[in-house]
Amino acid sequence: MKDPKALLGENIKKHRLERNLSQEQLADLCSLHRTYVGSIERGERNVSLENIVLISKALGISPSILLQGIS
Repeated sequence: MKDPKALLGENIKKHRLERNLSQEQLADLCSLHRTYVGSIERGERNVSLENIVLISKALGISPSILLQGIS
């Protein structure tokens, strides 16, 4: 079973790249720091629900999409 933090990070990165956004651009859209977004994508952070919602809104998707594959 893969680490849920790593899966969340992979899902965020996938959707960010599909929208041709840099980590910095995504961070600006979410009012988060660029290094924080990078550490989320690398699976280094235990992300709060509030930040998952912020990121999903910035990506124009449902938070549930970011949590796909996590059980």
